[in-house]
Amino acid sequence: MFPQTHVYFAHQVLGKMTDSIALGSIFPDMLIGGPLSHNKAHSIGYKLLETFRDEPDLSDFARAVVTHGIDPGGLDYFGDEKYLDYEKGYCFEKALPLINATTRACNLPPEMGWWKAHNIIEMGIELRISESGPYWEILQQAFRNESLIMMLGQKLAAITGLGPWELLNRIRRFPRYIVTHRATSSALASKYQIQMIAKHGIDINVPAVAGLIELASSRVETDIDDFFQLTNSLVQQNLAQVEHDLNGYPAPPGGISSSAPLKLL
Repeated sequence: MFPQTHVYFAHQVLGKMTDSIALGSIFPDMLIGGPLSHNKAHSIGYKLLETFRDEPDLSDFARAVVTHGIDPGGLDYFGDEKYLDYEKGYCFEKALPLINATTRACNLPPEMGWWKAHNIIEMGIELRISESGPYWEILQQAFRNESLIMMLGQKLAAITGLGPWELLNRIRRFPRYIVTHRATSSALASKYQIQMIAKHGIDINVPAVAGLIELASSRVETDIDDFFQLTNSLVQQNLAQVEHDLNGYPAPPGGISSSAPLKLL
């Protein structure tokens, strides 16, 4: 999923929002590359919770990382890897009818079509989430919290295998690659072009991709709320189980309460 969606989901699971939670909810995507593969970056939540369970701000950061990742199962597990009885995750399933159009719009070889079509679905979801609340403002605020970013650079470097300054630079540069204002299909497609050039050296048809993002947004309309509701419950259970394993106290049967209203802190 894309960043504003991860902020939204972390709030739903944890029932509160802080700068630490906002940055934690998108942190795995900052780590990809160098010593950390995609899977390793999305499986770092348990280690972070283990390390920072006695530090309130950083334990909330770690919980937010868990809501994002693959192992323990967070939003990206159910969006990418496996959901219900689908072959893969929700976003891959919804992307099946868009593969050929995505291949054309993104100038892709056929073997990359399904992978990138699932990104189109993710951007369609991001478009819907951005229209529903001030998630871009939460991201802007978090990236302005320089004292928090400095602390993260110092305390997380050894765990991530990155040097403190490299990690700081990754955090500070990340807004260049994402939409940190109310998302539009054009803005999402333009940022996606930056990512595609950086990762693959591929120039995409931005207007065509913007049109596909709008199509993707309408394609998820009938069941995206059900997806978030079920996934929220499952991730709460996963997080409660991890904390039970680490701390030796009973996991709450219903997971973590997520009834608190969203507030900009």
